[in-house]
Amino acid sequence: MSTEIHSASRIIIATPRAIFRAHIDPEVLFKWRPPKGMQARLHEFSARPGGGYRMELTYADGGGKGKSTANSDIVRVRFAELIPDDKIVEEAVFESDEPANAGTMTITTTLAPVTGGTKVTVTAENVPAGISEKDHRKGMESSLRNLALLLE
Repeated sequence: MSTEIHSASRIIIATPRAIFRAHIDPEVLFKWRPPKGMQARLHEFSARPGGGYRMELTYADGGGKGKSTANSDIVRVRFAELIPDDKIVEEAVFESDEPANAGTMTITTTLAPVTGGTKVTVTAENVPAGISEKDHRKGMESSLRNLALLLE
């Protein structure tokens, strides 16, 4: 099991409620979650503790190396905890035959009100060895930027 921890944060000019809803609304989630250069498609979604979603992230230009297929990452996510307007805990597993991408990664998103907005902190624990910290942090920062652009 990996012990890697990656984290990113951003202050977004939006309420914790708006940010929380962007995590549990399938019509919104697929718009901001994919990092730059990727597109998302949701295959199933259930916004409740114990529920979750299956998302396919595809490299838009076909040039990336995917974990699940030649150019896509397919991830199954379970909502381990949903505390409205405060915290989202997701357990993510990539569909992959590569041992370096195996395991359950826990992603905790915390929402802290600050002057003028909300500080959103994303912490990924037990990150599979196949995901470099540099690339993961870049992806998390890109997703947070997308979320900010959508809500601000």
